[in-house]
Amino acid sequence: MSKRAFNFCAGPAALPEAVLQRAQAELLDWQGKGLSVMEMSHRSDDYVAIAEKAEQDLRDLLSIPSDYKVLFLQGGASQQFAEIPLNLLPEDGTADYIDTGIWSKKSIEEARRYGNVNVAASAKPYDYFAIPGQNEWQLSKNAAYLHYASNETIGGLQFDWIPETGDVPLVVDMSSDILSREVDISKFGLIYAGAQKNIGPSGLVVAIIREDLLGRARSSCPTMLNYKIAADNGSMYNTPATFSWYLSGLVFEWLKEQGGVAAMELRNKAKKELLYKAIDASEFYSNPIAKNARSWMNVPFRLADERLDKPFLAGADARGLLNLKGHRSVGGMRASIYNAVGLDAVEALVAYMAEFEKEHA
Repeated sequence: MSKRAFNFCAGPAALPEAVLQRAQAELLDWQGKGLSVMEMSHRSDDYVAIAEKAEQDLRDLLSIPSDYKVLFLQGGASQQFAEIPLNLLPEDGTADYIDTGIWSKKSIEEARRYGNVNVAASAKPYDYFAIPGQNEWQLSKNAAYLHYASNETIGGLQFDWIPETGDVPLVVDMSSDILSREVDISKFGLIYAGAQKNIGPSGLVVAIIREDLLGRARSSCPTMLNYKIAADNGSMYNTPATFSWYLSGLVFEWLKEQGGVAAMELRNKAKKELLYKAIDASEFYSNPIAKNARSWMNVPFRLADERLDKPFLAGADARGLLNLKGHRSVGGMRASIYNAVGLDAVEALVAYMAEFEKEHA
C-alpha cells in the first residue's frame, strides 16, 4: 500500500485514515448483509439504524440540548444561504448579518434576494484582517436573526467569541470549525455546516436548529427547503445523501474514540500554535491576521517573494505536502489543518518551510 500524503486541502478535506479503511472494508459487504451502504434503501431498518446512530453520536459530541433538531440535508452550506431567510425572515422583516469575508458576503448577497438585510458590521475597514468588536456593531431593533460565519475558510479569520444577541436568534455558519473545539450549542438558534471539512465527505450539510424556530417558513418556501418538513420526516422527505451520512457517522465514531471534542481542541491548539509560531519567527513567511482572530483551521501565509510561490508548492508536492496553494482570490499559501490532519502533518510542513527558507532567503 502506498504511503498517504499529508493533505492540507480546504475542502473536500482530509478524512481520518481509520474511517477510510473501515469504509473500504465495508464497501462491498456491510456487516455481512451482502450489499453496500450505497445500495441500501434509506427506509430499511439497517440504514435507519445507521442514520440514528450518527445523529446520536453527534448529539453526544456537541452536547446538543434535547430541544434542538439535528438535520442531515443536501445542497451544502451555500444552499443554506437561501434556506435561512426563507425559513426565518418574514417578508417585511429585517435580518442582521456580519461581514467578515467571502463566505459571509455570499450569504448576505443571497439573503438580499428574499428580504431586507442590515449589514450590522464589516471587517472591510480592517482589510478583513480583524473582526470589529460588538461595541462597533449597528444592530437592528427587531431583527429576525443575526447571522455570522464563525470561521472564514478563505481569509483565515475566526471569531474567538460568541456574539450576544439577547432574544434575537443567533445563526452561524460553522462549516469549517464545527467539532474542532468546544462550543455552547444553547447560545444559538441555528448552526449549519457543510460536511466536507470537519464532518465527512461532500454532498451533505448538517443543521442544528432550536425547535421553536421550526414552522416559520414562508408559504413560498419550497418543500425541500423547509426545516420543519425536514425535521418532521427525519431528514428523509426524499432520498438523502446516504453514503455521505454513513461516512459522517464513521467520523463521529472516530472522534469519540479520540476523546471527543475536548481532546480535539487540545490537538488543534497544539497544531495551530506550532504553525503560527513558525510563521511569526520568520521574516520569510507572514500572516496578516490579528492574533486574536487567527483561524485554528485555515492558516494562510505568504512568502516574502511571491516569485518563489511556484517552487515552494512544487517542493511541497514532492514531499507529499499537498494542496497548500491559497485561494485564487487571495493568493499565497493556505494550510487547512482540520481534525483529520495530524500533528505529524504540521510538523512535516514546518520542517519543509524552514528548509525552503534556508535555501532561498
